Amino acid sequence: MSWNPALDPSIPIGDAVDAIEAVIVPRARDLGGFEVRRALPSAQRQMVGPFIFFDQMGPAEFLTGQGIDVRPHPHIGLATVTYLMKGRLHHRDSLGTDQWIEPGAVNLMVAGHGITHSERTDGPMRDKPSSMFGLQTWLALPKKHEDDPAAFIHAPSSTLPELEGEGKTVRLILGHAWGETVPVETPSDVFYADATLAPDAAIPLPDDHEDRGIYILSGEVSVGGQTFPAGQMLVFRPGDRISVRAGGQGARLMLLGGATMDGPRHIWWNFVASSKERIDAAKEAWRAGDWAHGRFRLPPHDNAEFIPAP
Repeated sequence: MSWNPALDPSIPIGDAVDAIEAVIVPRARDLGGFEVRRALPSAQRQMVGPFIFFDQMGPAEFLTGQGIDVRPHPHIGLATVTYLMKGRLHHRDSLGTDQWIEPGAVNLMVAGHGITHSERTDGPMRDKPSSMFGLQTWLALPKKHEDDPAAFIHAPSSTLPELEGEGKTVRLILGHAWGETVPVETPSDVFYADATLAPDAAIPLPDDHEDRGIYILSGEVSVGGQTFPAGQMLVFRPGDRISVRAGGQGARLMLLGGATMDGPRHIWWNFVASSKERIDAAKEAWRAGDWAHGRFRLPPHDNAEFIPAP
């Protein structure tokens, strides 16, 4: 039985209620010339399907010599999905992965029992001005996969399904929707897509997923007679047939969701878990700093520093 506060047999569906369950206005934080807007988790929703964390990074412009330096830090109980529209990001992790993340590609890092990674714009990137615009999301792992071994999967944009027609172009990033499937295995049932809509074009949300939402990157959209601007996340009631229409300037959207999780999750720093005990064990392991024999290792190509636990 999945856990979803909205799934209540006493709640009417369809035309009897407003199809929009929640409107989330992200919280913005300035990280020194680089703004991050966080939509999940929020007071209205902890998760949309397995998505438990949703950050918009930028858009930002960096001068020569400037960039992003996220030092090595740990994760457990989740999978990160990094998706860029502009710029490049250097990913290194404790598995030995050394991968440049580029626009349109999928980068899925499954933390499982534990992984450490860093994210930087370094090397030649700093020799000239650069731009950055992208999204980082976390998928909470089902209980049966919380202690899986860590993994990293990179899928170039050329391997991802694209659908085009009736004024819309859609790249499917993860999972399955609209009859297409991404050739990347995910720990739970999910869909994640990047859609660009021409003025007044409409797109239906996939109806084979229980939990569904959209994030408006640019432009505005209308749903059920209401209009919503860029920078908002809309979460829809399960079971309703939903179509989203772009405004007169067009729109770019991220569509996301999937099966609801097998219960709520605890979140502390970069850790997600189904129990506080799992969080506490990870805290102790990171604070111990036993990189040679402990639960966590530092990335072999970026091991000179790390972020201490709060």
